[in-house]
Amino acid sequence: MICRGRIRHLLGCAIAAFLFIASLLVVCLASSPAAFAQVESVTSPDGSLVLSFELDGQGQPWYSVTRFGAPLLNRSRLGVVIANDAPLSAGLTVERVSRNQVDLTWTQVWGESARVRDNHNELSVALTDGGSAPRTMIVVFRVFDDGFGFRYEWPDQPNLGAFEITDELTQFAFAGDHNAWWIPAFEYQRYEYLYEKNTLSQLGVVHTPLTMETSDGLFLSVHEAALTDYASMALKHTGGASDETDGSARATRTTTLQAELVPWSDGIKVRVQVPHVSPWRTVIVADTPGELITSNLVLNLNEPNVLEDVSWIKPGKYVGVWWAMHLGIASWGTGPTHGATTTNVRRYIDFAAEHGFDGVLVEGWNVGWDGPWAGDGEGFSFTDPVDDFDMVGLSDYAIANGVRLIGHHENGGGVENYERQLDDALAYYNEHGVTAVKSGYVEWAQDIKRTLPDGRRVGEWHHGQFMVRHYRKVVEEMAAHRIMLDVHEPIKPTGIRRTYPNMMTREGARGQEYNSTWGGGNGLDHNVILPFTRLLAGPMDFTPGIFDLDGGGEGPENAVASTLAHQLALYVVRYWIKFSKFIGKFGSSLR
Repeated sequence: MICRGRIRHLLGCAIAAFLFIASLLVVCLASSPAAFAQVESVTSPDGSLVLSFELDGQGQPWYSVTRFGAPLLNRSRLGVVIANDAPLSAGLTVERVSRNQVDLTWTQVWGESARVRDNHNELSVALTDGGSAPRTMIVVFRVFDDGFGFRYEWPDQPNLGAFEITDELTQFAFAGDHNAWWIPAFEYQRYEYLYEKNTLSQLGVVHTPLTMETSDGLFLSVHEAALTDYASMALKHTGGASDETDGSARATRTTTLQAELVPWSDGIKVRVQVPHVSPWRTVIVADTPGELITSNLVLNLNEPNVLEDVSWIKPGKYVGVWWAMHLGIASWGTGPTHGATTTNVRRYIDFAAEHGFDGVLVEGWNVGWDGPWAGDGEGFSFTDPVDDFDMVGLSDYAIANGVRLIGHHENGGGVENYERQLDDALAYYNEHGVTAVKSGYVEWAQDIKRTLPDGRRVGEWHHGQFMVRHYRKVVEEMAAHRIMLDVHEPIKPTGIRRTYPNMMTREGARGQEYNSTWGGGNGLDHNVILPFTRLLAGPMDFTPGIFDLDGGGEGPENAVASTLAHQLALYVVRYWIKFSKFIGKFGSSLR
């Protein structure tokens, strides 16, 4: 028989042991947020990349990536913050996990190669928060041999209908302080800046694609794919931390970038109505810079072509009534130096027919160019030519000579005026045999005008959800009218040319016009940086082919920093596809 005192002693020891173990557990939980974490991994088809999803002990979602076992991205945050509701970034549980493998080949309507292979492994994690009205968010990862993409999905559900995202917590916690080539975001000139090179820890807020080189010679590019009804993503360096382990405050270099969504004028980032999906957040991984260029990852993350008949989509080159205007020796507006006259455009048509060009772009043909149109496009009409431009006669003359007129829709940032006229404008072009349009949105910073229901007008960014919706509407309307599209002052390309192959090319960078008398020049290195930065997003209308290199005779300070061989090489080195221009001496001969 065990005496009562012995029992008390054993019970006391058991309680002490329990309290000791419990205290250790508390310490572990406090020191490691990943305690009791649930981890799911997905590997690229060739096994080189491993992406791991983790839901930590606090229900916070993270991901990390290794390549051949070495860290590529350290533990990086996932989630979104929702206005007037709990964020979908903590207190989550894994509802279900699904996997899929894809290996197929699809055909491009046009592009670098006719056939594109889509080979990836997919991990889909459905997350649900607690409470009496649970909400579900799905994170979908797709891992390719040359990178990965992931996006958020909000399925149709009873407890989450319409909501507003005030922040996206997505991080890219790079494993090193890589060199990066970047242009600033949220600045006056949209995307039109010269690239700079710094380490990740020195960045502020930058546009994508963001291209990096690691210390061991690996090349990375961060961007997004399938931007449809969401805000464009910039990247924000999260700032330095403080390391005081040795008693002295010493700044440590952080290499984490976080998604910074372009907001509406009221500060809301994204307005959502379920079901809804975000764009894919993408990272291309390559051993050489050239492999960045040949990657099809962004295209593969877009939906397939939705157009049944694509026989009318035909890439080509054109000449343009354009360069002389930038040299100041011709004008968009009417008057003695007007460039878009019937007589002058006939000369361009003759030149195009003689030298095998597909079209002639005519800027300044329509009512609205007289006066301060830039940033104030309310006066533009897209169905009324000016008096000295014969649309009917010139269209017939072009077609008779095997050439097409390329339409031009500059709206000066007046997108509401443009949308009101869009259907009539495209029907007008259909009537006159115009099968391609260059559009323009010359407005700066956060000053695209939007009218509120109460009549007040507010300013929006070119790259927020309001304009993403507008650009998509225009692409769809152009497709309905069988018209190809080239956009200047655009939203950046994210691969929707796969879904709507009439979306041929865009500007979206500092182009050739900066080599004119007003632009200050681009320098020679700009043209060799672009293929590995902006052009990773898709084709660009840089408008190459300037053979009049003396700046219109305005002096050596205005000379184009180029050679004739350099201008010709641009047609080969860069991926233009549709709407390249050839101007040369002929284009600047108006005096």
